Amino acid sequence: MSRVSLRLFCVLALALAVGLATAASPYASSSPDGLERVAGDKSFLDEGELHAIQADSPIPDYAFPGIADERVATGVAGFVGTLGVFALGFGLALAIRRRRSGDRGSPRVAAT
Repeated sequence: MSRVSLRLFCVLALALAVGLATAASPYASSSPDGLERVAGDKSFLDEGELHAIQADSPIPDYAFPGIADERVATGVAGFVGTLGVFALGFGLALAIRRRRSGDRGSPRVAAT
């Protein structure tokens, strides 16, 4: 695959992912997931506590804070989350690529 077609593929895939996350996330089910449902059925849902990492989340409850409309807040959270995951993956790929290209230039010592 040429560099242009790979770049085009990445741009289109990112656009599709961001579009889906932004447009479809507001329509996700508001029903509790299985674990939350069982906790509610067994009457221990109120005893649960958030883990520290959940309490300090930048986008709690899948809704971007400060936006009054719940659907818009969820769409923005999907948008920001998708871009954030892409940025982390892209940064990791660049770091690995730079490390591998740096290995090529170093002379290898033959085992004796």
